[in-house]
Amino acid sequence: MAPSRSLSLAQPHPQLRRQLLAFTVGAIAIASLPVSSALAQGTGDYPNRPVRLITGSPGSTADISARLVGQKLVERWGQQIVVDNRGGAGGIVGAEIAVRSPPDGYTIFNGHIGTHASPQFLFRKLSYDPVRDFVPITQLTTSGISLVVHAAVPVANLKEFLGYAKAKAGTLTYGSAGGGTSSQLSGELFNLITGAKLVHVPYKGAGFALTGVVSGEVQSAFLSTTTAALQVKAGKLRALAVFSNERFPVAPEIPTAAEQGFPGIDATVWFGLFAPAKTPRALVQKISADVGEILRQPEVRSILLGQGADPSPSTPEAFDKFLKSEIVKWGKVIKAAGIEPM
Repeated sequence: MAPSRSLSLAQPHPQLRRQLLAFTVGAIAIASLPVSSALAQGTGDYPNRPVRLITGSPGSTADISARLVGQKLVERWGQQIVVDNRGGAGGIVGAEIAVRSPPDGYTIFNGHIGTHASPQFLFRKLSYDPVRDFVPITQLTTSGISLVVHAAVPVANLKEFLGYAKAKAGTLTYGSAGGGTSSQLSGELFNLITGAKLVHVPYKGAGFALTGVVSGEVQSAFLSTTTAALQVKAGKLRALAVFSNERFPVAPEIPTAAEQGFPGIDATVWFGLFAPAKTPRALVQKISADVGEILRQPEVRSILLGQGADPSPSTPEAFDKFLKSEIVKWGKVIKAAGIEPM
């Protein structure tokens, strides 16, 4: 699949838009490159050539965070960061490309639940092992999962939506960023707990799922607060609930499912950087430390929070521990939902 060559954000935050315009780079396919001398010399002069950052479809939460962090890494490292948009199969297409890349620090992958916490339960012949074949670098952001509906759907809250869904059992659709992504798993968790029978419609990425619900192609979607925020503010979508124990800090106006009488629906969208296994530890630590400092910058925090994403930098060790807990959690949901591997 050819990489996307453009970024499409619906009226992004003005400050972010200015930075993205200044940083616009075409995503390109890069052939296998020789292993840097940094392999033998710790961090050496890393990076001494462009670094490829593989991420999700244009306009998605993954893309927004990757481009902002990438632009700041350019300023810090003095090297180009090539943002390579690889939508498809819930991010698995990008993960497959990343895992085949040399473990030299020059290919970084922006992963998430759909690439690292659920695919091993959903695909019989997954071409990579999410734990064995990657090394965690740092978590990037966390966003709330919100249930949004097309403006024409005649409901104002979660209780009304459930009644509407049950009246249309088996016909009301919800869009997701793809099979196994947090948006699909949140939908299945919602079905399990509420008894709704929403029909899953997978898209090739969160940006495409957003377009699907805004256009009315699907009636609802489970999307991150980052992805849906601008369209909700514009009145094109209605946010009914956020799936967390407490209201999400950057979208406090959206009530939780629990406070509307539906406890137990707890899900978030997270993104984090990974490198191919056997990438030198010194390089992993350097990238983690540099990205962590970027995410703590007041300017960067302000931009991401304005987009509905909470900056969540972590050490490689902490990210690894978090990832393993997510694998256990979503493996149980997939089993309980009766989702058979393909």
